[in-house]
Amino acid sequence: MSITLNDIFTIAKELVDILLVWFIFYYILKNVKNNLKLSLLFKGVVFIILLKAVSDFFGFVTVGLLLEYIIQWGPIALIVIFQPEIRNILEQLGRSQLLGRHKVLTVDEREHMVYEMINAIDYLRKERIGALIVIERDQSLANYIDKAKKIYADLSSDLLIAIFYEGNPLHDGGVIIQGDRITCAGAVFPTSNSPKINRRLGTRHRAALGLAEETDAICIVVSEETGRVSIAIKGELLYNLTLDDVRMMLIDELRPKQDVEEDNIIDEEEIYEENN
Repeated sequence: MSITLNDIFTIAKELVDILLVWFIFYYILKNVKNNLKLSLLFKGVVFIILLKAVSDFFGFVTVGLLLEYIIQWGPIALIVIFQPEIRNILEQLGRSQLLGRHKVLTVDEREHMVYEMINAIDYLRKERIGALIVIERDQSLANYIDKAKKIYADLSSDLLIAIFYEGNPLHDGGVIIQGDRITCAGAVFPTSNSPKINRRLGTRHRAALGLAEETDAICIVVSEETGRVSIAIKGELLYNLTLDDVRMMLIDELRPKQDVEEDNIIDEEEIYEENN
């Protein structure tokens, strides 16, 4: 039995179809994990499916009929109720940069960037000057940059301090950093409605967490009231960090993905060798 080009094309098409379905499921589950409302929705859908399977198995006519109506009309109700969450997922997909971070920093550039930021953060926290510094990664922040004051300047601690100085009209907004350059200041971000966040935390912390829930950006906050430093990343707010914590986290998170994957492979090989 010979395989024709048409057969190869059919097999390749089916493989691509399966891979696309798996990618969609992966992307949905990835966002469900970082969103409280979507995680509750996912649990509810799983519960209804299990309940429908149990009712069919035992022959529960009334329950089965009710669940059929829910399954039939439920998707429309979910689209209406969870419209903001669905919009956020679509926006994240649109912001994703297929080629990754627009500029991969060298080791020296990353070290210089972290050095300047730590110097600025240290001064800001000692002087109790509020600040919100956002570092763009793979997901574009262009829609926030467009509405902010453009700067396009080399990153330096003096410039960051000057931007957040209380006499500066841009000090209330956030700064967005792309690569090793300050792109804009006075940026406004969506605030988080997460019940996990402390009610005593202000707008900067809620804005940082709100952006971290929607994008993969690193959001650094300096509290104006306490001088404490926090970082919002991957949908979580890490509160009251030391300068060393911030430094190590920035160094680790700003590494190229290739370096992170290689380190993970090395760690797995070392664990395997230890166990054998």
